[in-house]
Amino acid sequence: MLLDGRTAIVTGGSRGLGRAICVALATEGADVAFNYLRDDAAAAETVAAIQALGRRAWAHRVSVLDRAGLRAMTAEVVTATGAIDILVNNAGHGQVVPLALMEEEDWDRMLDTHVKGAFLATQAVLRTMVKQRYGRVLNVSSLAGVKMLEAPVHYATAKAALKGFTESLAKEVGRYGITVNCLAPGILDEGVSDHLPPARKEEYLRHCAMRRVGRLDEAAGVIAFMASARNSYMNGATIVLDGGV
Repeated sequence: MLLDGRTAIVTGGSRGLGRAICVALATEGADVAFNYLRDDAAAAETVAAIQALGRRAWAHRVSVLDRAGLRAMTAEVVTATGAIDILVNNAGHGQVVPLALMEEEDWDRMLDTHVKGAFLATQAVLRTMVKQRYGRVLNVSSLAGVKMLEAPVHYATAKAALKGFTESLAKEVGRYGITVNCLAPGILDEGVSDHLPPARKEEYLRHCAMRRVGRLDEAAGVIAFMASARNSYMNGATIVLDGGV
C-alpha cells in the first residue's frame, strides 16, 4: 500500500470529495483525521468508512478558521500516532453569483474558507513535519483557478490563490523534506458542481475530450498517489485533472 503506516489530516472530510479523499488514503494504509463544520451524521459515516478499512479515524468538529481548534486537533493526532505525514487542504465552499450582485460577506467567506483555512491548517501541522523532516501537503484547487473559465469570480480567485500558496510554500519547506503540491480538478460528479446550472455542465461536456465529468474516487486516487513517498520529487506542481478540456 502506498501509505502504509502514515498519518493524514484532511480538512472538510465529512462528505463529497473530502470523504472520498479520506477513504482513498485509508485504502492505501493511512490513519486519517479530518475536521468538519456541522453534519455530525455525515462525519460519523466517514469515520465508519475509514474504520471499515482497518484504519484509525478521528473526526473533529472545528472550523478551518479556528486556529486554536486546528492546533488542538493536530496535537491530539500527534499524541495518538507520533507523527503527521500528510495534510490535504480540501475544505471549500461553493456559490454561484455574479460579481455585480456579490456581497462583501460572500467574497470574505469564499477567500477565508479556501485560502485562510489552508494557511491555518498548514501552519498547525508544519512544525511537526519540519521536526520529522518529512511531510506531504496537498492543496485542492480547481480548473477554474488555473484556466480562464466562466466561473464565479470569488471562487476562481480563491482557487488561483491556492496555486500561488502551493508554489511559494514548496520553495520554503522543500529543504526539510516536505513537498507541497496542488490538484486542480475539473467538474466532478458531486460537491461544488451541485451549485452549477445545467447549461454550465453541458458546456463543459461539449469541450471535454472524455465527454463526462470526473468521479470523486478518481480525484481522490490521484491525491493518494501525490501524498505518497513514491511521489518523491514532485514539488510546487499543480496537476490538472479535467478529462481533457
